[in-house]
Amino acid sequence: MSLSSHLREFRVRISWSAGFIIAGTVIGWFLFDPVFKILQAPLLEVTQERGIEAIVNFGTVVSAFDLRIQISIFLGVIMTAPVWLWNLWAFVAPGLKAKERKYTIGFVVSALPLFLLGTYLAWTALPGFVVVLIGFTPEGSSNVINAAEYILFAIRILLIFGLAFVMPVVLVLMNFAGLVSGRGILKSWRLAVFIIATVSALATPTAEPMSMFLLMAPLTALFFTAVAVAMANDKRRARKLAKFVDDDLEVE
Repeated sequence: MSLSSHLREFRVRISWSAGFIIAGTVIGWFLFDPVFKILQAPLLEVTQERGIEAIVNFGTVVSAFDLRIQISIFLGVIMTAPVWLWNLWAFVAPGLKAKERKYTIGFVVSALPLFLLGTYLAWTALPGFVVVLIGFTPEGSSNVINAAEYILFAIRILLIFGLAFVMPVVLVLMNFAGLVSGRGILKSWRLAVFIIATVSALATPTAEPMSMFLLMAPLTALFFTAVAVAMANDKRRARKLAKFVDDDLEVE
């Protein structure tokens, strides 16, 4: 395809994706109220159980409208992800080799359930975050929480945990692309375990060590599984290279 043909194809893909995202944003506008109640539920639960006075507040005249717009766009992007991801894939795939296509499909198939698992665990841990942060409120005072900041905070927590569970898949993909070796990933295991332990401790601020362990265990297992897959791929690549060198020597 010529450059102009590529540009036309890109414009068509962008137009279709944008159209679906706009339609999803309209749907997200009507879903805002139930989504807001769901995200606000952990805060209300904590304040009722602990007798803490904390309310979600809209500080300006337009803040409620701004928040609705932001959440509607976010929901539109999430709900239409299969469409714009497919359009992205349809634009990029013709330029990939068969093996590269296989790796990319494997990445998507494995990353999606891990991302959903991470967001689920983040949702269960969200009340713990709220307990810790509201716990700093001095006795006898009220905590007036900006609605936009709280909702965006909750969404960031969900996304961070989801991406954390996808990171092992990213490491494997980088290894298959030849950007990092399995031994290189393994050398950073102390830093990885420290980061996992820190995230788990922040996500489970209760005094029970078992709660922290239940979150730390799957993340650690995923990291070392990624190491094992990367090292196995390195050995396979080394055997293939050795065979190629031997065949080349025999020909000479």
